[in-house]
Amino acid sequence: MGTLFKNGTVITAADMFPADVLVEGETISLIGRNIDSTGHEVVDCTGKYLMPGGIDVHTHLDLAFGGTYSNDDFDVGHMAAAFGGTTTHIDFAMQPKNGTLHDALDIWRAKAAPAQIDYSFHVGITNLTDEVMKEIPSLVDEGVTSLKLFMAYKNVFQIDDSTLFRAMTQAAKHGMLIMVHAENGDVEATLTPQLLAEGKTAPVYHAASRPPEIEGEATNRAVTMAGLTNCPLYVVHMTCEPAIEALRRGRAKGYPVMGETCVQYFFLTVEEHLGAPGFEGAKFVCSPPIRSSHDHEVLWQAVRDGTLQVVSTDHCDFWYEGGVGPWQEWAEAHNGGNWAEYERQDPSYRRPGKELGKGNFAKIPNGMPGLEDRMMVMWHAGVNGGRISPSRFVELNSTNPAKIFGMYPRKGTIAIGSDADILVWDPEKTHIISAETDHHAVT
Repeated sequence: MGTLFKNGTVITAADMFPADVLVEGETISLIGRNIDSTGHEVVDCTGKYLMPGGIDVHTHLDLAFGGTYSNDDFDVGHMAAAFGGTTTHIDFAMQPKNGTLHDALDIWRAKAAPAQIDYSFHVGITNLTDEVMKEIPSLVDEGVTSLKLFMAYKNVFQIDDSTLFRAMTQAAKHGMLIMVHAENGDVEATLTPQLLAEGKTAPVYHAASRPPEIEGEATNRAVTMAGLTNCPLYVVHMTCEPAIEALRRGRAKGYPVMGETCVQYFFLTVEEHLGAPGFEGAKFVCSPPIRSSHDHEVLWQAVRDGTLQVVSTDHCDFWYEGGVGPWQEWAEAHNGGNWAEYERQDPSYRRPGKELGKGNFAKIPNGMPGLEDRMMVMWHAGVNGGRISPSRFVELNSTNPAKIFGMYPRKGTIAIGSDADILVWDPEKTHIISAETDHHAVT
């Protein structure tokens, strides 16, 4: 017995057509019109679209950052993703201090034990020793196709240009892709104390410490190295015109460079959101910062013309008002421990959150939720708003991520033999996004 999705309209990155889709086991076995339903469970999809499940290739579940941990783990985060139509995500296994890349994979695989959707990992490199360089080829056998390096977060994650160039050279030899967080961390580390010394401590000054120019400069530097090494480069969470233009120049030269943006960068602005009264702007602190309405239009044009290939989330959520209950004693007793499990046991407890940065924007944990809402928001603003076609929506949110990170055609399309990660989409349904309606572990 299979499951027959009947009378729907299939949307792929290339086409849109009426069809039935038969699933047997966990695989699509037949696509066609008027498929015999005898012996199958039937899902009536009249008036609905059938699309490949969303693939979010940029998430941070259960991440240690800024004196706390992001709220969503691989249990709650996966539930939220599924409710929003995302069926696969790729998280970041970050190299521990003085640890190896395989240590990172072991740690994150343990975190992922309660998984409810499909997942994979990029491996984040923070210390590229000779021994770590030798590890890189073996990651391919573990199913890892991508390495992440940071050009920002000085004295935490940031690497220098020599390290990035060496990593690109090694990755190119073994058919891997390099991802970069492109901001000039040295300039940010100079601007931040200057702003604080001037009494500019509110959340809005987070944007002033990371202006568009330093994102553009770092993007240009990374693109140049990709051209020199012929290493595939994927620039994450691009936000602004200087960065987009640097990527566009590289692509025009034939360099193997790609880029993503994240859903928040199409809608939020420095003035309205980061500049909200009081401490409200802390809710919108992420890096790179949200930009201006001018940059919104730059990003929409970039996803239309193919300069950007992917829309993801950089999902990394924190309590707005955390630090409730005996969190400090718990952290000391358990060396970090399973924060989410402790919160489930004791609802009066909340790990620290955005409030860590009251009086100092540089201490606000960077990140926002989005894993559940990406697909809905992009359909609403992109397709319903007339900015992109339904097929381009599928391409940006599912097909291109699958192709870039080695999952296609098993994932990212509706095709015979593909995984049955099928999203039944009601284009007429309305939904209010709020803390009450979302499933993220954050308010």
